[in-house]
Amino acid sequence: MAVAFRGGRGGVGSGQSTGLRSFFSYRIFISALFSFLFLATFSVVLNSSRHQPHQDHTLPSMGNAYMQRTFLALQSDPLKTRLDLIHKQAIDHLTLVNAYAAYARKLKLDASKQLKLFEDLAINFSDLQSKPGLKSAVSDNGNALEEDSFRQLEKEVKDKVKTARMMIVESKESYDTQLKIQKLKDTIFAVQEQLTKAKKNGAVASLISAKSVPKSLHCLAMRLVGERISNPEKYKDAPPDPAAEDPTLYHYAIFSDNVIAVSVVVRSVVMNAEEPWKHVFHVVTDRMNLAAMKVWFKMRPLDRGAHVEIKSVEDFKFLNSSYAPVLRQLESAKLQKFYFENQAENATKDSHNLKFKNPKYLSMLNHLRFYLPEMYPKLNKILFLDDDVVVQKDVTGLWKINLDGKVNGAVETCFGSFHRYGQYLNFSHPLIKENFNPSACAWAFGMNIFDLNAWRREKCTDQYHYWQNLNEDRTLWKLGTLPPGLITFYSKTKSLDKSWHVLGLGYNPGVSMDEIRNAGVIHYNGNMKPWLDIAMNQYKSLWTKYVDNEMEFVQMCNFGL
Repeated sequence: MAVAFRGGRGGVGSGQSTGLRSFFSYRIFISALFSFLFLATFSVVLNSSRHQPHQDHTLPSMGNAYMQRTFLALQSDPLKTRLDLIHKQAIDHLTLVNAYAAYARKLKLDASKQLKLFEDLAINFSDLQSKPGLKSAVSDNGNALEEDSFRQLEKEVKDKVKTARMMIVESKESYDTQLKIQKLKDTIFAVQEQLTKAKKNGAVASLISAKSVPKSLHCLAMRLVGERISNPEKYKDAPPDPAAEDPTLYHYAIFSDNVIAVSVVVRSVVMNAEEPWKHVFHVVTDRMNLAAMKVWFKMRPLDRGAHVEIKSVEDFKFLNSSYAPVLRQLESAKLQKFYFENQAENATKDSHNLKFKNPKYLSMLNHLRFYLPEMYPKLNKILFLDDDVVVQKDVTGLWKINLDGKVNGAVETCFGSFHRYGQYLNFSHPLIKENFNPSACAWAFGMNIFDLNAWRREKCTDQYHYWQNLNEDRTLWKLGTLPPGLITFYSKTKSLDKSWHVLGLGYNPGVSMDEIRNAGVIHYNGNMKPWLDIAMNQYKSLWTKYVDNEMEFVQMCNFGL
């Protein structure tokens, strides 16, 4: 007989309480029934013993192997007593197995195999009860009970009981709330450990993918240098362009060692400019990529009269370790040790600070932005652009914005408690705590309009040098250019409308396409740069449409665009 629990429609709580009440009501009913049967049997036995005459029976010493037992003799048979106990044990386990099966049905557990095992076991117990030997023995019909048959029956029942107990022990945790809660806690902890490890490994892999030079970029640079070596007369340096010092034109500063990235930035500006002949691009690269950069713009001159000036860092003679503290620090053994000693081991231990191990922080190209007034002394304003941006509209309106005497025009990035000064600077240091507000809103580097005259008036480069010297031991901020930028232009930054500069295309898949379409400049800040295989596909086409695919070396180097 099976115990069934059926939940009503009153929700999970009412269904469970109804099932439990049904289960316990059933157990009470069964207990009462067995008690009644016991009392009735006991009464019959007493009445029989009171009215039956006493007879002396002498057991024959020889004769038949079996003998007829009287009713009293049958009651005192030890095999019969053991059989009753076994029968009761089987019935109890049948009830328990049916109860677990009912729970499994009610809770709709995924362990359908477990449910089937419970049901099969219940059927086996029922089959045992229906065996002729057991039915005749339990029915008290007075028949003799063969010991061999009994032992066979006893073994079968005990095997089934053992199986039932093992199954119940194994499945107990599915029904024991405390065990289930503890198991869930253990599982959550284990998954969190795996997630933390995966994040660390992912950060390392992402950094390697993002900062390694792709084969296509290396190929392009080599092809361009090879072209220069093969045709030296064709690529002689041209005389200086007077437009490079004309303050009435629109000037851009782009500092990079990535040829294809610089070409996309410049091309996107020119294609969206209303008067491209008024736009001048100041491209600065390192000595290794100088030839490749010059050959590119010689082979693919800018359309519609735009101007480009290409220089290397070494062309600016004032930039030396005696003037620029960052150069002195970059050359120090202490900083070299920080970058290169046990880097792989430290990366797995501290994934949060892994980005500060980026080798780009060892490049002076990353710090040139703090020397714009000295690099271009005849200019009044200049638009600084990172090499991972795309310009989608005519941006000459930026030169017409009144900065109210501020040095830097930038888009603020704070929202709620995020991207505040407290996230970038060490406010446990007394110097930082005394001079800055941790709740001040941070802004983005990557598209900044600088008033160079206000810069010179406020002596911002001197401020940068002062704080950079204090941070030689990296106690004021970690490496990077944004923290010293926040310090240098603190209270000297004008907030621009957010539509001028939309960020996050290199790490955030949730940037709105409407926001992107309305943006003047989109920025692929993050590790998923658009020229890499790990770039996000939904944003990649916004960059690739400005790649000069007709350039023969781009086709030969298989950029996969």
